[in-house]
Amino acid sequence: MTSFPQDIQYKLKRLNVLEWIIVINTVVFVYGFLAGTIFRVSDSLNWLKLPVDFVDFIKRPWTLLTYGFAHYDFWHLLFNLLVLFYVSRLFLNFFKPKMALSVYFMGVFIGGLAFLLVYNLLPPQLLHPVIGLIGASAGVRALLIFLCTYMGETEVRMIFFNIKLKYVGIALVAIDFIGLWSNNQGGSVAHLGGNLLGFVYAAQLSRGNNIGTWLERIIERIEQLFKKKQRSLLKTVHRKASGNVAGHNKKEFLEFNKQKQVDLILDKISKSGYDSLSKEEKEFLFKAGKE
Repeated sequence: MTSFPQDIQYKLKRLNVLEWIIVINTVVFVYGFLAGTIFRVSDSLNWLKLPVDFVDFIKRPWTLLTYGFAHYDFWHLLFNLLVLFYVSRLFLNFFKPKMALSVYFMGVFIGGLAFLLVYNLLPPQLLHPVIGLIGASAGVRALLIFLCTYMGETEVRMIFFNIKLKYVGIALVAIDFIGLWSNNQGGSVAHLGGNLLGFVYAAQLSRGNNIGTWLERIIERIEQLFKKKQRSLLKTVHRKASGNVAGHNKKEFLEFNKQKQVDLILDKISKSGYDSLSKEEKEFLFKAGKE
């Protein structure tokens, strides 16, 4: 029988990358809540919030990313994280974890940039007053619209009926556009920025161009810094066979073939829907998404 700390440690090790985003958002919210209620810290998450004034942003450039991990309102947090949890299951069945992080972080970045541009370039008479931007919504929207664009013909269950993802995407964009005339104008601007990133990312990927490759490489390098390098204590005295195939080593060759299979299956989904896949194709996608 395992102890409670061991059980928690086991579950944390099994979290996927987007579930880790959920954990980080939750921890930040709890910190802000405790700092504000117990220690009476005024605006405890101010150092994470994206300021509305561009001069203030220059003094705190990290906020273009950190605002996506801060929430003041519990229901705001809960809604974002429930959607992110659902999206994580669907996204990671088809795409690699590094791409999920790439779409999420780029969505947060573009959403924040859109907020800064609108509130510093448009006349104040057209804008609702705001004190800054917080929330994971732009990153979550980027992931959602990515799926709705790349797998538009795929049907998902919406309580009592099935609906194609492309119609979900259209509805979300319409809601955010209408929100430009609401009290949450700043949030809607950030949402639309995330929507745009998700659409462009998916559209380019369908043409064979991954615009997030540079970020995936950065994520991979950061991952390597925290990964323990296992070195064998035994030294071999003979040279291993090359195993090169067409100028590439065996691992690279197998990875290339696997990616081509994934691309063909995803293309089939975009044209005919997820249900058109065979059992073997579904299993292959599921396993590829877990790697």
